[in-house]
This record gives sequence, structure tokens and C-alpha cells, in this order.
Amino acid sequence: MRRILCMILMISLCNLGFTQQQQNQQQPQTFLTFEFMKVDNDQETFYTETEDFWEKIHEQRVASGDIVGWDLWRLLPGGEDQGYQYLTVTVFDDPLKMMNAGEGVIESAKMAYPDLSDEEIENRVNLAGGSRDLAVRLYLQVIDRTSPYYEMKEGMIAAMDLMKADYSNTEAYEKAEKETFKPWHQKMVDGGAKGEWQLIKVLVPQGTDVYASHLTVNFFDSWKHMLDSNSFDTGSSPEDQKKMSDGLKTRELKWTYLGVLEKMVRK
Repeated sequence: MRRILCMILMISLCNLGFTQQQQNQQQPQTFLTFEFMKVDNDQETFYTETEDFWEKIHEQRVASGDIVGWDLWRLLPGGEDQGYQYLTVTVFDDPLKMMNAGEGVIESAKMAYPDLSDEEIENRVNLAGGSRDLAVRLYLQVIDRTSPYYEMKEGMIAAMDLMKADYSNTEAYEKAEKETFKPWHQKMVDGGAKGEWQLIKVLVPQGTDVYASHLTVNFFDSWKHMLDSNSFDTGSSPEDQKKMSDGLKTRELKWTYLGVLEKMVRK
């Protein structure tokens, strides 16, 4: 299965095209693994303890260069009948590291908890599954973003829009995001109305039946920062508005999650 996923991933990367390769030469590539969690109300405490345990392991993984970072997001609305309650994001600078992320985890756990025996560590790692249901895993790449890069911090807010572009219309959708919507987001970033905007492509899974093919994510310092952004005037002309209206037709907005950054690990 891993070999098949790697083959799909390599094909997906090739399909990004020569233009994307030129962009990647100018800035570091960012790959992500999103894991959407379902956590029952009566498992909240257990799940929090589980992520506390894993946080120290991820610190070792960052120190070893296996990953660039790791985040834990609390999702809203978050009700048991409204999708997922938590999202973990693991950040990589190499697609091969992303696909081989499981390798070295036990070694990192041993470094994080030197006082625990090998058996205790394996039990704790295996016990993690009892605190939540890992419902969805996505492999992704950040293919565009505003600049300068935003300095993330715990307590910040992210608006995550799950988009689905028709399989035959992906190029038109990505062009609309980069050429029409990105300048609009950049004005808001430059004006202090948001921290950053990112366009993220789902590499795996792919196909006509996937729930989402892309995500756009907007970062804010706080709830107030996000709410105040609604009144920001970007000075869009009628021509700009027409382009945006046409751009909206290239994709379907499937769902929007609001996330609160609960934990993060970086160098």
C-alpha cells in the first residue's frame, strides 16, 4: 500500500508542472499530513493526555530532522454530529519524509521518554488509538501563499475552506486562486486584516469521488482579528469583482472549519 501511495504521490508532483518547479526553486517546499480526529465528549480528557504524550515525541522528531513541525487544532463547530473535533497537522520539507513518516517514531519516543521501558513506550503509543477515531488522513502540498510568511502562535485562529474542483477543471481553479484571489488576500495581509493565506493541494487521495481536492486557509491572530477582517476594504474594481465571480464557478465550497491552535512544535 505504501508503495502504491508513493507512486501516486510522485505522479501528482509531476502534474504540478514546470511553473511550479520554478516557484519551488525560489522558496522551500512545504508538504503536510492532515489527520482529522473524531473524539467523543467523554473521551476529551483522555485525548488531551494522549496529545500531551505525543507532543514530546514530535519535539524529538523535529530535533532529528524527520519533520519540520506539528500542530494540534481544535475544530469548530466541533459537535459530534458536525464532522471532526480535532485536526493534527504534520509539516515536512520533503515528500519522501512525509510518506515514510512512521519510521523512527519509536526511536523518537525512546529519546523523549528515557525513563520508560521499551514495552511501556510501545503500550503508550498503541494506546493512543483508544482516545479518538482517526477518521481521515490527507497528504497535501502548499502550492501558493501570500508573503511574508506568518509567524504562527498558540491561540491563533484559522479558517479552513475545503474546496472541490472538478477533476477536468483543476488548472482553471488553481489559476483563479493564484491570479484573482491571491492579490485580494495579499492586500488584506499587507493591510493587517489577516496574517496569511495559503492554497493547498490534496495529493492523496485523488479521483472524482474525493470530498475535497484543495483547501484554502486564512490565518488570524485572534477571533477579533478575524471578525474585524470582514470590514476591510480591498478597493476591488467592478472588473476585479467580475473575475472573482467567475473564479467562484471553478470550484465548490464543501465545508469551512474554524480552528484554534492548541499546540504547536517547531525548532
